[in-house]
Amino acid sequence: MTSKFATLALGLAVGLAGVGLGASGASAQATLNNVKQKGFLQCGANTGLAGFGVPDAQGNWTGFDVDYCRAIAAAIFGDPTKVRFTPLAAKDRFTALQSGEVDVLIRNTTVTMSRDTTLGLDFPAVNYYDGQGFMVRKKLGVASAKELNGASVCTQQGTTTELNLADYFRGNNMKYEVVAFATSDETFKAYDTGRCDAFTTDASGLYAERLRASAPDDHIVLPEIISKEPLGPGVRQGDPQWADLVRWTHNALLIAEELGVTKANVDQMLKSDNPEVKRLLGVEGSFGESIGLTKDWVVRMVKGVGNYGEIFERNVGEGSRLKIKRGLNALWNKGGLQFAAPIR
Repeated sequence: MTSKFATLALGLAVGLAGVGLGASGASAQATLNNVKQKGFLQCGANTGLAGFGVPDAQGNWTGFDVDYCRAIAAAIFGDPTKVRFTPLAAKDRFTALQSGEVDVLIRNTTVTMSRDTTLGLDFPAVNYYDGQGFMVRKKLGVASAKELNGASVCTQQGTTTELNLADYFRGNNMKYEVVAFATSDETFKAYDTGRCDAFTTDASGLYAERLRASAPDDHIVLPEIISKEPLGPGVRQGDPQWADLVRWTHNALLIAEELGVTKANVDQMLKSDNPEVKRLLGVEGSFGESIGLTKDWVVRMVKGVGNYGEIFERNVGEGSRLKIKRGLNALWNKGGLQFAAPIR
C-alpha cells in the first residue's frame, strides 16, 4: 500500500524533475544563442604553434585548430571568417573557458579524466590523436629517450606534459632535472638557447617547434612516444546542445572525408544518390535543425574549410611544412582511429 508520504515524495520528485528538465532546456541553447546574437564565435586558441594555431604579422590566423573554429563558424553563419581568436597560455585556457571569455577552447588540449570531471568542462570529441615525445640536439649523441638519464629537460608548467615527464623518468628509474616555464614560447626558446639538454611536448608540437629553431636541422625527434595525448575541443558543462554542435562538427568533417565530399565538389555532391551523402548534406532529414542549425550546415562548413583530410593535409600533413604522417589520425578504414558516429 502506498502511503501519503510516498505519494508526496513521488509528486515532489516529478516536480523537481520537471524543474530540472526546464533548466536544462533553458540552458541548452545559451551558448549558441549568445554566439548568434554577437555575430561571431569567440575561440580560445594557442598563443602560437605552427600548424595548429598561429597569427601572422597582420593578425590572420591559420592552423589545424584554427580551421576547426572556422568550421563551427561556417556551420552557424555560413561564413568561416566570423570567428575571433583569443590566444591563451596553457595555464589560462580553462579559466577563460569557465568564465565565458571564450565560447569554445580549441587549443591542442589533452582530454583527461580530471579535466573532464572536475573543471566544469566537457570534451565532445578527439580531433587529433597525439603522444608525448622528446627532441634533442644531434650533437648530444642520443638515439633513444632511455639514454636521457641525468639530462635536463625543458617543459611547460601546468600541462600533462610535465606530469608525464615525471612518470616516465620515475618508471624507468632515471634521474632528470626539470626546467619549467609558464609559456610554450619561453620553454622552446630556453631549449634552443641551450638551457637544457632535451625538450618535451606532444610529438606534433615537436615538429612544429623545430621549425622555429635557430638551426632546425641540428635537432632530432627521438622515436619514443611516452603517453597518450587525445587532443580535442572543450566546452562548458550544462549546455548539451552546444556540446552536440561541437561534437557533430567533428563527426561531419570525418564523414565528409569518408564519403569523398570536398571543398571543390560539395555543390555537385548535393545531387548524389548516396543516402549517406544526402543525410550529410541535408538533402534528406533535418539533422542540422536538431542542433539549432539549418539543414545545409555541413555544406556551409565544407565549403568554408574542406573535410577533415583537407584540414589535416593543409596544416600539418605531408604536404605542409610540418610533414606529419596521418598515422593514428587516418580514417578508421585506412588504418587509423578517426571513426565518426553516423548521421541518421
